[in-house]
Amino acid sequence: MDPMTVECWTALANAVILQAAEDYADACRRSRLRPTRQSEARRRSLEKFFTSRWFRTLSGADGEALMKRIRDGEQKQGTK
Repeated sequence: MDPMTVECWTALANAVILQAAEDYADACRRSRLRPTRQSEARRRSLEKFFTSRWFRTLSGADGEALMKRIRDGEQKQGTK
């Protein structure tokens, strides 16, 4: 695969992960402030993504650690 193609695929994978992280932060915030079945289902769905083989294929990162950092950040935001 040529370098330009690899760069494009990498950018796409990074965008997917960034969007999922933003969505997860929002889902955690909504679950904390006003939990509903829908907000809990969305949060669980994103947690499933972060612990999936697909996530590891896209990023190689530790999904559990990323979720913890997001949750910790949301808790700090909630106390301000």
